[in-house]
Amino acid sequence: MDVEGLRSYLKKYGQEHCLDFWDTLSAKQQETLYKDLKALNLEEITKYFNRCEESLKHPGEKIDDHLQPLPAECFGSIVRTDENKLKLYESEGLHQISESRVAVLLLAGGQGTRLGVNYPKGMYDVSLPSHKTLFQLQAERLIKVQELAHKLTGKEGIVPWYIMTSEHTQEATRQFFQKHDYFGLNPDDVTFFEQFTLPCMTFEGKIILETPYKLARAPDGNGGLYHAMESSGVMDDMTNRGVKYIHVYCVDNILVKMADPHFIGFCIQKGAHCGAKVVEKTSATEPVGVVCKHDGKYRVVEYSEITLKTAEKRNPDGRLTFSAGGICIHFFTTEFLRKIIKHHQHELIHHVAKKKIPYTDSKGETVRPDQPNGIKMEKFIFDVFPFSDSQFAVWEVLREDEFAPLKNSDSAPADNPTTSRHSVFNLHMRFVIKAGGSFVGEDGAPLPHIPSQREEYDEPIVCEISPLMSYSGEGLSDLVRGKTFRSPLVLKASGENGKESMMLEH
Repeated sequence: MDVEGLRSYLKKYGQEHCLDFWDTLSAKQQETLYKDLKALNLEEITKYFNRCEESLKHPGEKIDDHLQPLPAECFGSIVRTDENKLKLYESEGLHQISESRVAVLLLAGGQGTRLGVNYPKGMYDVSLPSHKTLFQLQAERLIKVQELAHKLTGKEGIVPWYIMTSEHTQEATRQFFQKHDYFGLNPDDVTFFEQFTLPCMTFEGKIILETPYKLARAPDGNGGLYHAMESSGVMDDMTNRGVKYIHVYCVDNILVKMADPHFIGFCIQKGAHCGAKVVEKTSATEPVGVVCKHDGKYRVVEYSEITLKTAEKRNPDGRLTFSAGGICIHFFTTEFLRKIIKHHQHELIHHVAKKKIPYTDSKGETVRPDQPNGIKMEKFIFDVFPFSDSQFAVWEVLREDEFAPLKNSDSAPADNPTTSRHSVFNLHMRFVIKAGGSFVGEDGAPLPHIPSQREEYDEPIVCEISPLMSYSGEGLSDLVRGKTFRSPLVLKASGENGKESMMLEH
């Protein structure tokens, strides 16, 4: 090991403190630290930090005068589109799936820290009657949408599933899928790849040591996707498979529609190279990013960047002018991503996240601060939107149908296991009612369909429909029409849990 050469390299960029504990380390620890430091591109990292430092000097800068609302020609809504067009979009999406031209890409680098667990979020069980995890629900929806495409076209297309993990979730995720036999999917069609990490920095630009021989690191954000896709061979695999369209989503949305045919079909029909699924903001002050135009380019603007006056602007119909709340569900063509990777990666800037980062004190002991002491540098997946020019599409969906993020433990008031579970119950209850079924209480009296009208009941109507039975409520009429059910109601597909036929449990 050329320790003096390494020391000189570190000194050039003001990072020589990384070797402060060198003489106290064991030979194995020295080797670990040496390899880690030698692999750093300090010129690049310094450039990233300097850009981030500029944003730290101008926090919360308002950009109201640069914003424009979304033009009507790029915008579509599942509730304001007539039935014939919806069928056209769905048919387009299913046809592309049947031709194996669609892939789904999962952003699964996050740990369940805020949930209070030390394993990947996708392994979490929100206590549905089936006890299916997020990963299993998503896998089964993927199986079902392929079946729907086959039923429509007669062709058995494959939707490959690409799962971007982090160093913290990679091995646990792999083992979980192996343990559960990939939830019925072909292992050859499930690809795991790892996003990159960057050192955490102090506010002065010094790399933070977590231990005397280990750098404090953090994933480079979901915008690190593009670099990871290129370096891991994922883009090459997509090309070899003939994939043309990619549906990207986050792991924590329990209601996510895998390879959503409506969304994919809408984007294709619009000729879009890039698209975003959104929900209407609940209020002007809801803390979500807004999809809009900024100086004529599509982008996501953080709520903190907009003044209250602009956030409260309304159209003549009374809707918020800037109402398109981003939910991190995106559409890309592979052609567009190849262009990003080849020509624009270097233009994607890093954003600053101030964090409480464990660090090593002068005695070599790890300290866990109670206030932010440094920054993590991360890119955002939507930072590529401006490069789409006019070939961009926005598809608005109902929050109660498609967006229920799982972020917090039940000690928090929202986005927790209970709210996620209840969102599934509510959606599936509505599937049953729409298909002609109804629910009654213990006394046999009909239960109101609207939850707020059932205040005398302590618990929600428990209703779970296996994704293997129905993707989004289709195919239930023959089973439930004209029938009444008591909570809990569980609908399973043929063959589930060793059963030989479709069944109801209630």
